[in-house]
Amino acid sequence: MQVRKLIDSFNYAIDGIIYTLKTQRNMRIHFTMAVMVLFSSLFFDLSKLEMLVLFFTISLVIVAEMINTSIEATIDLITKEYHELAKIAKNVAAGAVFIAALNSIVVAYIIFFDKFNRVTELVIHKVRKIPIHITFSSLVIVSLVVISIKAYVGKGTPLRGGMPSGHTALAFSALTSIAFISENTLIISLCFFLTILVAQSRIEAGIHDIFQVIVGAILGIFITVFIFQIIY
Repeated sequence: MQVRKLIDSFNYAIDGIIYTLKTQRNMRIHFTMAVMVLFSSLFFDLSKLEMLVLFFTISLVIVAEMINTSIEATIDLITKEYHELAKIAKNVAAGAVFIAALNSIVVAYIIFFDKFNRVTELVIHKVRKIPIHITFSSLVIVSLVVISIKAYVGKGTPLRGGMPSGHTALAFSALTSIAFISENTLIISLCFFLTILVAQSRIEAGIHDIFQVIVGAILGIFITVFIFQIIY
């Protein structure tokens, strides 16, 4: 009987995880990022302490998101009407998730910075003196490709809406060019942060959906990499 109760407890817990994954977009994002980070960690010589911190940080984000979901569900069960206290409870829970996610970014950056820095220097050292005009050529080509695709799809304008996101494509093209030219991982990281903000702003403003932004990012990266490889 006790064994059965224990098994039921595990099943209920797993049901809670599955429910959160099915209903919460942020939870799916957290899970995806966790898988990517853990997969990347296989290619770096991380110490036991670094792995321990990594697992704890990932767990903290997931637990915070699940607590946030449970608080939202409880409040929605109690009342469907607007109440200032209900708003405060939801906002505070969401704030806890934000702090946990922000902490995870800082932890990942601290753990992987030196390792990525060595890899980055090795990869881009050979192309640091590539002429500047290649970067501008890449941006022009990316712009032309984006406009051509939008014309073919028949939705949106070159600067607003449609498939793919032109702003995102250009932002990631510029990021890729900076990654090839610069030898400073910090600069590349800061540019990546700005690029993510550009992509996020397109989604937040309702101009593009996440698929259009992802396609734009892929176009910007691959076209620029292809041009740099051909020229070099």
